[in-house]
Amino acid sequence: MVEFWDVYLWPTLWIVLQIVAIVAPLLLAVAYLTYFERKVIGAMHLRLGPNVVGPFGLLQPIADGMKLFFKETVVPTGANRAVFVIAPMITFILALVAWAVIPFGPGLVLADINVGLLYLFGISSLGVYGIIMAGWASNSKYAFLGSLRSAAQMVSYEVSMGLIIVTVVLCVGSLNLSDIVRAQEGSLGMFNWFVFPLLPMAVIFFVSTLAETNRHPFDLPEAEAELVSGYNVEYSAMTFALFFLGEYANMILMSAMTTILFLGGWLPPFNFAPFTWVPGPVWFALKIAACLFVFVWVRATFPRYRYDQLMRLGWKVFLPISLVAVVVVAGAVAVFGWAPAEGVIHR
Repeated sequence: MVEFWDVYLWPTLWIVLQIVAIVAPLLLAVAYLTYFERKVIGAMHLRLGPNVVGPFGLLQPIADGMKLFFKETVVPTGANRAVFVIAPMITFILALVAWAVIPFGPGLVLADINVGLLYLFGISSLGVYGIIMAGWASNSKYAFLGSLRSAAQMVSYEVSMGLIIVTVVLCVGSLNLSDIVRAQEGSLGMFNWFVFPLLPMAVIFFVSTLAETNRHPFDLPEAEAELVSGYNVEYSAMTFALFFLGEYANMILMSAMTTILFLGGWLPPFNFAPFTWVPGPVWFALKIAACLFVFVWVRATFPRYRYDQLMRLGWKVFLPISLVAVVVVAGAVAVFGWAPAEGVIHR
């Protein structure tokens, strides 16, 4: 019995507790990201935003969730019921499982695998399947066109994102996310972060995350004017809520990726007190919040792109720049001896 507890039961319970410790705050953050977005955009538009339900409108996300939970889920006539229901579940689940390799601090990671960056990029790439399945299963030409536009958009910008990730890997010599953060540690503090030597790559990566998450000014799969809302037009109640939650969870995930790759992860901006007194996970959360603010800021500022402009930006601007960047960074690493020596990054 003791052996069963020590070998099987306790390790399983410990993993479940770790998963709950990650997922529960994440779901709360997703809910209140909607409140944060509405408040920030309201302030930028000189409006109040949510201010009725609860003090300062703080209970508005809970009210919205309850409203969607108690609504009836309507499945269109002729739709593939199984695929129709599974599609939003895939989108939401993929947005959660990617957090398994995200390091919140030194040693604070569920799975510290050597190919964490590859796992993260692969999981984020699979998100397009939920949208394609939703558009096909809805038995609606508007939903189907919206899903195809989303697939083309996400695939186009994933190419540039992958090449930008290669430039970071060339500087670090590892696909482990914790190693990438440690490689940005140094006496210069924030000036060791990759956002400074790789600034054009950081900008392109962040803009690509806007397209990857279907956010303004690239939210063309959800075009109200020509597609009556796009791939999710036939969805209601909790199936619609899962798409909604998946989109906001992906926003947080992409902000975490930007923080790890370019903003030093859990590292403080300066290596002296009082900055070093703040725990690493707090710095990590603050950097993610700053990236999310830019997501909201862009939505309140820029108009939506035309679809041809979106494709031109991805294939004719970002892709050539990313290819040139890979060659330049690889050449600089080889010529100037900037490649990390074997054993420099300790795990």
